[in-house]
Amino acid sequence: MSPIRFVIHAAAIACLVPATAAPLPNILLIYADDLGYGDCGAYGGTHIPTPNIDRIAREGLRFTNGYAAAATCTPSRYALFTGEYAWRQEGTGILPGDARLIIRPGRTTLPSIFQRAGYRTGIVGKWHLGLGSGKIDWNGEIRPGPLEVGFDESFIMAATGDRVPCVYVRGHRVEGQDPADPITVSYGKPVGNLPTGKGNPELLRMRPSHGHDMSIVNGISRIGTMDGGGGAMWKDEEMADRFTQEAVGFLERNATKPFFLHVALHDPHVPRVPHPRFVGRTKLGPRGDVIVQADWCVGELLATLDRLSLTANTLVLLSSDNGPVLDDGYADGAVEKLGGHRPAGSLRGGKYSKFEGGTRVPFMVRWPARIKPGVSDAIVSQVDFPATFAALTGQALDPAEAPDSRDVLPAILGESPAGRQEVVLQGNGLALRAGRWKYIMPAKGPKTSVSTGTELGNDPGPQLYDLESDSGETRNLAEVHPGRVREMQERLDGIRRGDVHEGDDR
Repeated sequence: MSPIRFVIHAAAIACLVPATAAPLPNILLIYADDLGYGDCGAYGGTHIPTPNIDRIAREGLRFTNGYAAAATCTPSRYALFTGEYAWRQEGTGILPGDARLIIRPGRTTLPSIFQRAGYRTGIVGKWHLGLGSGKIDWNGEIRPGPLEVGFDESFIMAATGDRVPCVYVRGHRVEGQDPADPITVSYGKPVGNLPTGKGNPELLRMRPSHGHDMSIVNGISRIGTMDGGGGAMWKDEEMADRFTQEAVGFLERNATKPFFLHVALHDPHVPRVPHPRFVGRTKLGPRGDVIVQADWCVGELLATLDRLSLTANTLVLLSSDNGPVLDDGYADGAVEKLGGHRPAGSLRGGKYSKFEGGTRVPFMVRWPARIKPGVSDAIVSQVDFPATFAALTGQALDPAEAPDSRDVLPAILGESPAGRQEVVLQGNGLALRAGRWKYIMPAKGPKTSVSTGTELGNDPGPQLYDLESDSGETRNLAEVHPGRVREMQERLDGIRRGDVHEGDDR
């Protein structure tokens, strides 16, 4: 830790920890799914109205270099909760809906850090980090899960909307499950008698474009097959309302105590099925409409904080698990109706990509009692949440507890223009951002995904970009700066081995 940064950090903590100071803030972490850098008005988007998301940016601090740890959902969420890059651990890729829990119960996590500080912790929405320790019995107690890794309350979907089982899990049990109608789930040999999208396309109200053609639930075919649980199955168009209702309930129950609430929205992930009151709110089809729906959810949460007089001392952080994607398995018109909208803004690539559009995402924080409104160019990553919020609550982490997490509290509070010096970015491979420079390792494979149309960032040679002058990564400068390429490759190799630590200021 440099002397200057130490003084800033100590001053920030000194204002927060003593009993004579203002109480520690409540924390509301809102996490969208597949929301792109250019999808919100706050980041220059003009085709989708997002007044509530924009309110957070306007009343808080908007980051222009905020990153998800990976360009897909499961590894981003793993890094966010554990402070460890997912690529360090096997089995942390995009999980099926029946995967076992990939976070070891008992290890330090973001919610357990808040628990140690006396917070009430809750999660509502998408989980996608696995459940149980082996084959899951969806008709009995499902553990371990969120309650075993730091959450006091949990209302989740196990994986994603396009994967079975299409049910909610409250605590350790499927909500509304009838023992007389047992649930069976399979990602191998098909189970049950539900019709499939592949065999019964006439029953679909939304057709798959690639994959997603197995069990039909609510007129939509999914990945995987399931049987039973008819009374417990969700209705996609009611999901946003349901998650919002649960989140508002948590806020109301815990208004008199410090809380950490993680609201993991499903939108705008596929299948995109807006509630009827949001249909047609944009000219972009279902993808645009569900972003409006997500913005409504944000508005309901902000309004609840206002109503409960919690706004001033609640730190609201909004971000996304990865960049945008248009055709991600369903023919919903996202490509055909795109018009002039640019979901990733000026960035290249999107979900699944090593280019900036895959991991640079909306990232904003509001805390009226503490943070002055503005814009920050500091490099910050979601992997830093454990170390940063440990610092916020006056806790010292052992380096092994959250090995890749760095304390960027001064940047989050807007008290320093500096965040991370460098950050590793995971797409279908790795890249390194160091200051203004972005290095992408040589990689085999297609340059563009056949199914989604996303530029993946694969190239047999090294890639080097100056992001300050070329945020769209259009000019590969690897041949111009071979020394820097070697330096960044060696640096990345050291980080991967674990004998080099990124700008370690802990």
